[in-house]
Amino acid sequence: MVFSSLNFLYYFLPILLIVYFSVPSRFKNLVLFSFSLVFYFYGEPVYSILLIGSSFSGYLHGRLIHAFKGTNLAKTFLISSIVVGLSLLGFFKYSNFFIENINTIFKADLGLIGIVLPIGISFYTFQVLSYTIDIYRGEVAVQKNALDFMMYVALFPQLIAGPIVRYETIENQLRGRLHTFSDVAYGIRRFTIGLAKKVLVANTLAELVVHFENAQQPSVLFFWLGGIAFTLQIYFDFSGYSDMALGLGRIFGFKFPENFRYPYIARSITEFWRRWHISLGMWFRRYVYIPLGGNRVDKLKLIRNILIVWFLTGFWHGAAWNFIIWGLLYGILLLMEKLVLKEAIERIPGIIRHVYVMFVVVIGFVLFNAESLAEGLHNLGGMFGLLAVPLVSPEALYYLISYSGIILIGVIGSTPLIAKIIELLRTYPHVRRATDMMEPVFYILVLLLVTGNLVDGSFNPFIYFRF
Repeated sequence: MVFSSLNFLYYFLPILLIVYFSVPSRFKNLVLFSFSLVFYFYGEPVYSILLIGSSFSGYLHGRLIHAFKGTNLAKTFLISSIVVGLSLLGFFKYSNFFIENINTIFKADLGLIGIVLPIGISFYTFQVLSYTIDIYRGEVAVQKNALDFMMYVALFPQLIAGPIVRYETIENQLRGRLHTFSDVAYGIRRFTIGLAKKVLVANTLAELVVHFENAQQPSVLFFWLGGIAFTLQIYFDFSGYSDMALGLGRIFGFKFPENFRYPYIARSITEFWRRWHISLGMWFRRYVYIPLGGNRVDKLKLIRNILIVWFLTGFWHGAAWNFIIWGLLYGILLLMEKLVLKEAIERIPGIIRHVYVMFVVVIGFVLFNAESLAEGLHNLGGMFGLLAVPLVSPEALYYLISYSGIILIGVIGSTPLIAKIIELLRTYPHVRRATDMMEPVFYILVLLLVTGNLVDGSFNPFIYFRF
C-alpha cells in the first residue's frame, strides 16, 4: 500500500484514525502496531514475517546487550545483532548482485536466486541496528516492552521509505506523546502538501521520464531533458513521501526528523548532502564515519573514511555498479571540496557554485536512474554528444514544450521561494486573515485534485520502493 492511493486515503487512514482516537492511551500503540502490520501485509504478505522477525531480533538483542552490559557478552550480542541484520539485508538485496559478478569474473554459470526485494528492508534494518548500537554505547535506555519496540520499527508512516528514525529521537514519545489539535492540523497540512508534491508534480514528471526512455528520435536535448526531469521527479517523489511521513507522524503524536531542506539551492556538494536525505547521511556519519575516526585522522585515513562511507551510501541505494559509482563520485567530489577546493569555491560567485552543484546532481541522477552502469554511461554519452544523435529532434522539442509548465513548477517548487513569498505576505494583517480563512479551502481543493488524478488511474510509481 502507498500513501498516494485511494485505498489508503479513503479506507485505511480514516478507519485507523477513528479507531486510534477512540481507544484509551494504553491501547494506542497496539492499534498503531496492528494497523502498521496490515499496511505492510497489504503489499508484502510473505515478507511481513521478515519485518516481525527483524523487529523481535532487535528487541531481544537490546535486552541481552543491556543484561550483560560491561562484559564481553554484551559485545558478542552486539556483533550478533549486526550480523543478523546485515545478513538478512545482504541475502535479500545483494545475493544476485554477487552471483552476477562471480559469473562475470570466473565465467561461471551460477543461477540467480528467485527473490523479491522486501519493501523498506534497508530502512527498518538501519533503525534496528541504530538501536542495538546505541544500547551498547549506553546512549539510550533499553526498551523492555516488546510491543512498543516492534511498533517503533514497524510504524507505517516511516516504514517503507524513511526517514530513518533513530530510537533516541522518539524514545520518550513511545509512551508519553501528546495529541493536540494543532499537531493534528499541522500533520494534515504537511501530509496534503507531500501528497500534492508526489501525485501532481512527481508523477507528471515521471511521465516525461518514460517518454524519454521510449524516445523514437533521441537527441542531445532529449537526453538532457530526461536527466533534468528525473532530477526533479526524484526530489518531489522522495521529499513528498517524507512530508507525508512527517505529517502522519505528527497526527499520531510523533515528531520525526526532517529529511530534506531544499537541497537544490545548495552551493557546494557538501551543502547538498546536508540537505538531501538527511537521516541517511546522519546514520552513516554516526555509525560508520565517526567510528572509523571521522576527520580526526591523517589525510590518508580521512580519504579512506570518506570513500568507505560513500561506497556504502551508493551500495545501500542499490545492488548495481551504477549506484556504487554514483556514491563514489560524490565521495571524490566531497574530498576535493574538503582538501583541495575549499578556499577556491568560497571565492566563486554563488550562482556559479549553484550551477556547478546542479550540473553534478543531474549527472549523478542519470547514473542513479539507469538500469545498469552501461546504460548510465550510454545516457551520459548522449548528453555530451558522444552518440550519433542530432543536437535537437522534433520529438524532444514537442515534449519540452508540452512539459515546460511542470518543469517550471518543479524548479520553483524545489526552492523556498514560494514559502518566503507567503511568509512575507502574511506579515500584513489583512492578508493573514484572508489566508487563514482560505487555507482549509485550499487543502480541500488539493485533495480533490489529487483524488481526481488517482481515480483517473494516473501513473503512480514510488522511486524509493526500489531501495
